[in-house]
Amino acid sequence: MAGLSLPYQVGAVLALAAVVVVACVHVGMVFLHVAPSNTVTKQHGKAVDQWIYPEFEQNWKLFAPNPLQQNVAVQARAETLGADGTSRTTGWYDLSAQDGRAIDGNLLPSHTQQNELRRAFDFYAASHDRQNRAIGLRGTLSEQYVRRIVVMRLDRDRVAGPGGTVERIQLRVRTSAVAPPAWSGEKASNSVSYRTLPWWTVPAGEAGGGVK
Repeated sequence: MAGLSLPYQVGAVLALAAVVVVACVHVGMVFLHVAPSNTVTKQHGKAVDQWIYPEFEQNWKLFAPNPLQQNVAVQARAETLGADGTSRTTGWYDLSAQDGRAIDGNLLPSHTQQNELRRAFDFYAASHDRQNRAIGLRGTLSEQYVRRIVVMRLDRDRVAGPGGTVERIQLRVRTSAVAPPAWSGEKASNSVSYRTLPWWTVPAGEAGGGVK
């Protein structure tokens, strides 16, 4: 920084100070989120949740005595409106399989490929009942979060064609048991279950593949 002119030095110091402040606030919010209930979280719990969810959610599944033993695949289809005014319904796109192919053989897969879609649906499932009814304010937030991820991915695959837009989307989740290793002698069910969510209308600001 010594080689910079005074205005640039001031700018660099201010930028560094802003980064430090944001980092300290984030660490403090995460600490309050995972800490036992206390006076601060009782008074300002809503502000903490708004900072943490959905991108920075913390959980203890890594240390769970019964880790997940299921393959959960999130699939989506869309109703699109083409540039010529024609409406159509696409087939099902297996978004989880796309992530799996991107990770397979990749020594340094991205956090997005590994966790974004999976954690987003976990967030949705935890804040909705089996009839897909939202439980509290987090339910609405989780639906928006999942919808935006899915719309961006469908737009990336150009499902609506040139000049087209995604009007509505529908998700379904395919769940099957993870096969045990051959040496274990365990028996696993071969059954596959599906959870189909209702159709969601895509707001105009998201129809082009992102939030505007």
